[in-house]
Amino acid sequence: MFHACIAGTGRAVPGKVLTNADLTRLVDTSDEWIVTRTGIRERRQAADGEVLSDFCVEAARQALEAGNVSVKDVDAILVSTVSPDAPIPSMACIVQHKLGAKKAAAWDQNAGCAGWLYGLHIADGLIQSGKARNVLLIGGEFLTRYADYTDRATCVLFGDGAGATLLKATKSDRGVLASTIRCDGEGAAFISMPGGGSTHPPNRPETLEQRLPFIKMMGGETFKVAVRSMVDVCREVLQESGFETDEVSWLIPHQANDRIISAVGERLGIPKERCVVNIDRYGNTSAASIPIALDEFVREGRIKRGDLILFTAFGAGLTWGAGLVRW
Repeated sequence: MFHACIAGTGRAVPGKVLTNADLTRLVDTSDEWIVTRTGIRERRQAADGEVLSDFCVEAARQALEAGNVSVKDVDAILVSTVSPDAPIPSMACIVQHKLGAKKAAAWDQNAGCAGWLYGLHIADGLIQSGKARNVLLIGGEFLTRYADYTDRATCVLFGDGAGATLLKATKSDRGVLASTIRCDGEGAAFISMPGGGSTHPPNRPETLEQRLPFIKMMGGETFKVAVRSMVDVCREVLQESGFETDEVSWLIPHQANDRIISAVGERLGIPKERCVVNIDRYGNTSAASIPIALDEFVREGRIKRGDLILFTAFGAGLTWGAGLVRW
């Protein structure tokens, strides 16, 4: 039976760098305060006039080139995002048009920071079922446009960018060995953006007055649930595949917070040198963080054929998941 292997990766980020020093001129904070609590030193910020779909397309083209697949052979395009160019049409439809992928079905999915892992699970299912042979999985976010620069607890976290992954059908020992996704809607208030939808529509003055179209977080509560949940699903996919944590070559987690990444690694018994961390340079790019980090490590030559890679993420919803991949 076919299953999905990662055949190509790509990434695209804005050229503008927003440093912690820059943020001190916008909000009451300091470099020491941000680094101590998050591990972030800088992040990328989209310039006026830049649109997220263009970054998704660039990352996708890199992934297709790396995987030696023509755009005409793409069967499906999944875009994981909470910050699309517009509510309608979907980002994936815009990307499909800009790429010229006429054959591909295309749709968005909103699973917050766990979006790329949700997509990995779905894409592998499409390939296993025979419904697709080549799937482009893209995570893209322009979260700085939803940051509330009066709230120093959240506005320092977010960055912009896109990462793409080409998933190709294979019968080899490479590819997705196991994946799982989870959700608990009871924690919806932990990470949210209340305004802009039909409950608090943008055409009502109070929506803007109450600053509802901005990201809001309950940080302490989220931290506790995130660490426990990610550790649990990581252990689940390892057990399903018959591996132990000491066999994992790399842990590539969602880049939400350096303390969360460290806590997950420690509880799993995976040493820091095998935990991929780039949050210091990109911040939290939500659904884009895992594919950006993966592409960076692949292109640096740090990921080798045969490596066992453990992915995990936690995001708004609440949503979380894990995936185990043989490179």
